[in-house]
Amino acid sequence: MMATVPRVTTGVSGLDEMLQGGIPQGHVVLVLGTPGVGKTCLALQFVASGAARGEKTLYLSFEEEPDALLAAAAQFGWSLTEATKKGLLKIVRVDPQDASNALKRIKSQFPQEVQSFGPKRMVIDSISLLSALSSDEVERRNVLFTIARMCRQAGATTLLTAEANPLAPEVSRDGMGEYVSDGVLLLAATEDPQAHRAGLAMKILKMRRTGHVRTRQPYKIGPRGIEVDARAVDFGGL
Repeated sequence: MMATVPRVTTGVSGLDEMLQGGIPQGHVVLVLGTPGVGKTCLALQFVASGAARGEKTLYLSFEEEPDALLAAAAQFGWSLTEATKKGLLKIVRVDPQDASNALKRIKSQFPQEVQSFGPKRMVIDSISLLSALSSDEVERRNVLFTIARMCRQAGATTLLTAEANPLAPEVSRDGMGEYVSDGVLLLAATEDPQAHRAGLAMKILKMRRTGHVRTRQPYKIGPRGIEVDARAVDFGGL
């Protein structure tokens, strides 16, 4: 039954291999990690993969301005500027410092933008900044559930990026994203004390309705983006 689930490629060949062909279509997946491990890079790679297939992506950014995201993608050879011109990519910037207008836009305007654009893919980068929109935890939780529900109603395969808790790196900083997600992908820095060498490792913490590799696999961020060695032997704890 799992093998018949339609898949959406991430654009990261090793990660797709770990997922037996890609993310199950329509899933909401949390991409979790500390700063600098490539969460936004993976999100942009996901967008570029969709654009190459003529699929629309809606990107909701709480951090970077659209021009900065397009410039970052261009460094890896992904012409997302061209995708925006062709109508395959729409980047919506929300300023978390303007809490009142940000919440209003998410609740009233953003659902309309999703419906009118009709995306196959979505990226929310980053849900950790939702905490800046309100001091009320109940309201923050409701906004997050609203976003996840909206993505599922649109039928869009979605990546949510989030900051990991530095004291518990397999858990998000606010502890909320895991509850609305169908899958959790952990990106983490690693160290080999004997070799005095730092690296990066990826692990699928959960993914509903599909089998997947459960070991930590090394990856690198190179000129073509993230590349995962999906067949490496598990090399221990993070």
